[in-house]
Amino acid sequence: MRICVAATPDVAIPTLDYLLHSDHELISVITQPDRPAGRGRELQSTPVAQWASVNNILLHKCNSDDEVASALENIDLVIAIGYGRILAPYVLQIPRYGFINLHFSLLPSYRGAAPAQRALLAGEVKTGVTVFKLDAGMDTGPIYRSQVVDIAQTWNTGDLLKVLSEIGSDIVSATIDDILAGVLPVAQSGAGISFAPKILRDETWIDWSQSAEKINNHVRAFTPHPGALTKFRGQIFKIINIGYAEEEIMLKAGELTLLNKKVYVGCDDGQIVNLISVTPSGGKPMSACDWANGARLVLGEKFG
Repeated sequence: MRICVAATPDVAIPTLDYLLHSDHELISVITQPDRPAGRGRELQSTPVAQWASVNNILLHKCNSDDEVASALENIDLVIAIGYGRILAPYVLQIPRYGFINLHFSLLPSYRGAAPAQRALLAGEVKTGVTVFKLDAGMDTGPIYRSQVVDIAQTWNTGDLLKVLSEIGSDIVSATIDDILAGVLPVAQSGAGISFAPKILRDETWIDWSQSAEKINNHVRAFTPHPGALTKFRGQIFKIINIGYAEEEIMLKAGELTLLNKKVYVGCDDGQIVNLISVTPSGGKPMSACDWANGARLVLGEKFG
């Protein structure tokens, strides 16, 4: 089968690697144009564009539906993975077998741009991957295959997406076999529909008046990107990893203390969490203990 992949983020790479070494022909890759990124705001190509260049795969950086359409000549199937835009119906009809999409949730739950982050934020213990046929809606097309994945309590979004993307490549492989065998996808259920909209920066700020569980879910959901944020001494401060604390320490919400080489922060109802790793403003990731030793915490000092 002659295949094109329309993708942007690095979660597409396991599927790309599979296709590169499969019996199918990976004809081309479609991705988003270069965008300004980083502190210097220099143009940067997408992870998928970088992969295509390294592996000498024909690359299209498309700005419009018409540009995408022109890249699909003699393509049997397009696999979309976080491509980043909704395509017009006429584009979806061009490939012989249309478009399929690898989505990182168990549809119809968590339709949208940030299913892994939203699942962790909600404290889910299970999620999964779904491969479905793209239609004009947002993640509404009929389903070929899905697989449930248990979420480890220690996983953040980076960890979860790594697992889902690797499992996803296997599900994509099986779906291609289904398509060639004439298997038809099944319409999504009308029950259990939920949404996973794009993460906004305002959502990433930690509310220390919440429970320890909700704060832990918050940190897991926004790590590694865009980061779980708070403020310390008026500067933006990023929390990378926290744990639940068993010690009985009286701390107000957001209040910090360093005790026995551990940094504790107060949460709602007298609960506390243990900071494990952090990134101070303008600094690099480090252990919370090393940071606290350098910061010389003052009694009663608070995040916020």
